[in-house]
Amino acid sequence: MKYLLTNQQTQRLLFRKLEHSDFESWLELFKDEHTTKMLGMDNYKRPKERCEKWFEWTFHRYENNLGGQNALVLKETNELIGQCGLLVREVENQFELEIAYSILPEFRGKGFGIEAANKCKDFAFKNNFHERLISIIHPNNKSSQNVAIKNGMILKKQIDYSSMKMNLFEVIKPI
Repeated sequence: MKYLLTNQQTQRLLFRKLEHSDFESWLELFKDEHTTKMLGMDNYKRPKERCEKWFEWTFHRYENNLGGQNALVLKETNELIGQCGLLVREVENQFELEIAYSILPEFRGKGFGIEAANKCKDFAFKNNFHERLISIIHPNNKSSQNVAIKNGMILKKQIDYSSMKMNLFEVIKPI
C-alpha cells in the first residue's frame, strides 16, 4: 500500500485507512445532492447506494495497491471529518497520481481540505512517487478548486473524464 498515508498526521489531523465502521458517518456526505454531483455519483440515486459504492471503490484501491483516500480524523475529538489521499489514475493513457479530498459538510470551510491535501503533496514528493501530481475537479466545484490552488496547483486544462468535462490541476515537483 505504497501510496497510503496511514499513520501520518498534520497539526490537527490523523490519517488512517477507512474502516467499515466509518460507514454511517460517511453516509452524511452523500445526503448532499450538490456534493454527489461534484463527485460524479449522481447516477446512484440513494445516499446509501452512493456510500456503498464509495466503500467498494476505496477497498478495491487498498487491495490492489492503487492508493486510496485515507480517513481524516480530527485529533481534538477523534471524529471522522473527511477523506484525503493519493489515487493512481490513468488519464489520457498516462499514469497519474491524484490528490483527492472530500470533507464532510459540517467540517467544511475550516481549512481541513488544504491541510490534508498539502500533506499528501509533501508525502508524495518526499517519497518520489511521481514528478507531477494532479487533481481532477468538476468545473462547478469552486471550493475544491480553491483547495487545489492553495496547494500550489495550477489549472492545466479541461479533460474528458468518466464521461464528464473536468478540470485538471497540476503541481510539478520542485527541483
